[in-house]
Amino acid sequence: MASKSNGDAVDLPAFFADLVRCETRLYNALNDRLRERHGIVTSQFEALRYLRDHPGSRVADLATEFAIGIGATSKSVDRLERQGWAARQPNPSDRRSSLLALTDDGSRLIDAAEKTFTDAVAELIGGTLDGASGSAAVQAIAKLRSVLERDQIGTPTG
Repeated sequence: MASKSNGDAVDLPAFFADLVRCETRLYNALNDRLRERHGIVTSQFEALRYLRDHPGSRVADLATEFAIGIGATSKSVDRLERQGWAARQPNPSDRRSSLLALTDDGSRLIDAAEKTFTDAVAELIGGTLDGASGSAAVQAIAKLRSVLERDQIGTPTG
């Protein structure tokens, strides 16, 4: 664990390193579990879950949610379509864009994978985020994300 605080001073570069390394390790572990049990990776799981929870989304909505470029998002949706898990439908209010929907296979997949994902997250994180320190960590990360999103920090331009 690299980040240490001395009183109220936090070693921000070390905190950043810890945050990124935790995210990478968690993402990799979730990739392994989801791939093994459902044949998908974490990014596909997140996209499918978003589409389930936000019917009628556009590629731009996914790109905004995940802070990735429109082109990369469109290619990801192409892969979901090729697998038969999502479909583009004409947008009745804007012919320049499509609305995204899960297929029946996509709905079944995300419902099955969600339990695997939730169980894995609980296994990987649950024991370290308990009590007051866990609550404080969750609040701090949520606040950081909120500020970054509000100020459009790290938002791709294309």
